[in-house]
Amino acid sequence: MVPRSATLALNESINARRAAGQDILHLGFGEAGLPVLPEIAAALAEGATENSYAPVAGTVRAREAAARYLSRRGLRTDTEQVILAPGSKALLYAAIAVLPGDVVLPIPSWVTYPAQIGFLGKRAIGVPIPRIAGGVPDPDLLEPALAKAREAGADPRILILTVPDNPTGTIAGADLIARVCEIADRHGMTIICDEIYRDLAYDPESMYSPATLLPHRTIVTGGLSKSMALGGWRIGFLRTPPGRAGQELAAQVTGLGSEIWSCLAGPMQAAAVFAFDAPAAVTAHIAASRRLHASVARAAHTVFAKAGVACRAPQAGFYLYPDLELFRPALAARGMETGVALADHLLDEYGIGVLAGEHFGDTRESLRFRAATSLLYGQTADQRWEALGSNDPTSLPWIAAALDRLHTALQSLG
Repeated sequence: MVPRSATLALNESINARRAAGQDILHLGFGEAGLPVLPEIAAALAEGATENSYAPVAGTVRAREAAARYLSRRGLRTDTEQVILAPGSKALLYAAIAVLPGDVVLPIPSWVTYPAQIGFLGKRAIGVPIPRIAGGVPDPDLLEPALAKAREAGADPRILILTVPDNPTGTIAGADLIARVCEIADRHGMTIICDEIYRDLAYDPESMYSPATLLPHRTIVTGGLSKSMALGGWRIGFLRTPPGRAGQELAAQVTGLGSEIWSCLAGPMQAAAVFAFDAPAAVTAHIAASRRLHASVARAAHTVFAKAGVACRAPQAGFYLYPDLELFRPALAARGMETGVALADHLLDEYGIGVLAGEHFGDTRESLRFRAATSLLYGQTADQRWEALGSNDPTSLPWIAAALDRLHTALQSLG
């Protein structure tokens, strides 16, 4: 039996607890946590009559808009390089499916990667991330890991990177990416770079895509789930490499898509055109979202730091990946010797939902978990709009109370 995604399973469990009357501080789910921009809702409504099957890769108009968007980001892109689908998750699966070889992953990494790799009967080869940032394997460990994998009979030919990263909320810098790309190039590997959080980098100038270094070896995926808070709308894209190799990849991915998802829904393509063309309302909405995510995530990082918890400072999106190793003696004395036990304790005793590091490929014994701050912005649309427009969102009563509750729980654990 195929288990549900750990993130979706936790979200459903927390929603069930809330429905039963429990007060849960939800830090366990990677939803952007913001209301829909009215202008994009209007664009969706205008596209509501588009009920015919679209081309598998997307309409020309939508693909042109996505290509312009990517080009503005510094990745010159032709329309033929763009494939749209119901979510980037489907496109990641398709790319892994049609590319030959086994897959190298940074550890920790998003829960879906190893699951998809396993479904396809391929091997997932995990390589720890460096201290400075997540989303890429430590280049000092990557080459030995490739050699060891080959000795064990694996065929590592695909490398997945996440820039910015989920679960650590950090961004691998240009030097780090260059070292990883040099190794990937030397070993003839194809890179799949998941850039779904790119537009939520607190410092956009810190973003550096491997597609600029290895354009003929790099596939880029992304979408509107995070930057526009449209997770439930399922609008994703894949950018193929230029040239013949990219054309062949596009043919394979669209062939697979034709038998699985057929096409991105017509109304969603209309919404995608509006968002990718980035009118003033869209750019302002994303900028406000970025500021809110940065403010609350940084405040949560301060809470962890004051409690003596090791945690990389967030640089993008709304994730933190704290490590409670210094708390191990106190936690072990209370029966918590694994990340899952720690996460269960936080939920059962303090009503705080987080996702244990084990779900991201970390060791069972590690006392790490992912905390997502994006569902702290409010329980109602009015509260979320107020948070989005606030110059000091962490002073809003509901956000301040959530941060205080986290502080209290961490103090009691130590």
